[in-house]
Amino acid sequence: MVQNRHKELGLSDDRVLEMYKTMLMARKIDERMWLLNRSGKIPFVVSCQGHEAAQVGAAFALDAKKDYVLPYYRGVGIVLSFGMTAKDLMLSGFAKAEDPNSGGRQMPGHFSQKKLHIVTGSSPVTTQVPHAVGIALAGKMEKKDLVALATFGEGSSNQGDFHEAANFAGVHKLPVIFMCENNQYAISVPLEKQLACERVSDRAVGYGMPGYTVNGMDPLEVYKVVKEAADRARKGEGPTLIEALTYRLTPHSSDDDDRSYRSPDEVAEAKTKDPIIVFGAYLKEAGVMDDQLEKEIHNEVMEIVNEATEYAEQAPYALPEDALKYVYKESL
Repeated sequence: MVQNRHKELGLSDDRVLEMYKTMLMARKIDERMWLLNRSGKIPFVVSCQGHEAAQVGAAFALDAKKDYVLPYYRGVGIVLSFGMTAKDLMLSGFAKAEDPNSGGRQMPGHFSQKKLHIVTGSSPVTTQVPHAVGIALAGKMEKKDLVALATFGEGSSNQGDFHEAANFAGVHKLPVIFMCENNQYAISVPLEKQLACERVSDRAVGYGMPGYTVNGMDPLEVYKVVKEAADRARKGEGPTLIEALTYRLTPHSSDDDDRSYRSPDEVAEAKTKDPIIVFGAYLKEAGVMDDQLEKEIHNEVMEIVNEATEYAEQAPYALPEDALKYVYKESL
């Protein structure tokens, strides 16, 4: 007998269908980016394939009207959940003037939209983590009901930025959630060569916060633990470290050849646990989605991705004289 796990979490059928659609949108945008890169139309892709469940599950557990997200470069699922569109992401991929993230100045994966509470990271990894702590501190000082979520890879959990941020957040009991999307490789370095402890979540105790390791391929499991962490943060009970175990189904980026450090069999095995396929199967077993609805959702998503691609490809590039705009203070 299939359990309606989503209803036990307080999620309606419409809400989990929206989660599935957002995960699928992230996947189809990503797949299109790879095609555009290989055809020489966009310069670079940092893939989110395999991470969609962790990202969408986490984002749907927050309140996009008052909470803040500081995703790392794979965070397509998070930014879509917080209101960014396929068109926004395609404009970024093509580095066009209308790109809301940077006006075509920054490489893809540096997500930023002030009105959507999406705060950019930087190319040196982990910089977004102390920034999330700063936002949480400001929220506490101003007595605002907000939670900040920072996401990062397990390689980033070894950086000083992470440890300083976690320590500060723990000492001051700040409303921040640290979510490590552990995809087993820091580019080419496997997990066993990165950590002396068994889990990234084991580090939480050193900073006086709870730590949890969850199945990052299951959006409902991630939703549950992030929702609980957000509820604790709003009560003034401080930060949480969450390790979402996932797997990237593509190379680290469009410039990486993953065959040099992992086997095709390993990747093929991971694809049998593809979070979109598994979550789609759950929705069918729970009576939320059938084959016809699945096809309709797929067609709707592909229409949006196609329109976004066409629009972004035709959109104008930024003017050369605007290269320093917003970089230096302009005279009034």
